[in-house]
Amino acid sequence: MKRRFIGAKRNISALFVLSNFHAILIPSSKTMVTSFFKSPFLHKITFEPTNGAKEFPFNLPLFSRKQEVEFTQPITFFVGENGSGKSTLLEAIAMRCGFNIHGGNRNHVFGSAETKSLLPNAIKLSWLPKVSTGFFMRAESFFNFASYLDEIAKDDPSVLTAYGHKSLHAQSHGESFLSLFNNHFGRGIYILDEPEAALSPTRQLAFLSILKKLETHGESQFIIATHSPILLSYPGATVLSIEGRRIKEVDYQETDHFTLTKSFLENPESYFQRLFA
Repeated sequence: MKRRFIGAKRNISALFVLSNFHAILIPSSKTMVTSFFKSPFLHKITFEPTNGAKEFPFNLPLFSRKQEVEFTQPITFFVGENGSGKSTLLEAIAMRCGFNIHGGNRNHVFGSAETKSLLPNAIKLSWLPKVSTGFFMRAESFFNFASYLDEIAKDDPSVLTAYGHKSLHAQSHGESFLSLFNNHFGRGIYILDEPEAALSPTRQLAFLSILKKLETHGESQFIIATHSPILLSYPGATVLSIEGRRIKEVDYQETDHFTLTKSFLENPESYFQRLFA
């Protein structure tokens, strides 16, 4: 059978979509073809340093050479040590998506648009289809984002509808995070930098439940940097470990985050003996 892609038209009898070299038959519909495409929307990122570039972030091993990263699942986790480049990579993706680098979406304008990183200019995003909706969340600047919402809510209180109908500052840190996830996330791409920073273990489990609900609808893609073994355990997610110059797909039980936490909880006394010797 010949594999072919029939362009986006109305009133088509069938559509063969070439996906990972497999032809998939989609029943006829008068709906636009794009409505059939589901997460992941962002399929691949490619980045490489400009010739001779030595300044940040190209002085980090991860960004010292050309890399390609493919996204095959709706939920992808990046893990790695502090300073490995996780947050820098997520910030660059967010900027290329058009999101505010301090947190928010395309419509949130606060803080400086400048970044010390040159990576956004060296990264290419490959989409199918391209989506413009979504959100970039970084724990370190969430307070400023909440303050920004309060300011614009003075003129338009309805702004807070998408955040649980009340100021994020009127909620605990963990509650405000979950309020954002529960009320604001829908169709789009969501880039989250260490969301566990404000979440207790119980609330991390609640967050997993939210992820499941959104993934089931097939209209949300998540790219998350985390140190949390709880979040990494999400069933079916892709875990990408940054190991120096390499980005390697691993099972979450192979990560240092999981193995070290498990080992410590099983026998904390042995760690104390070595640490406090």
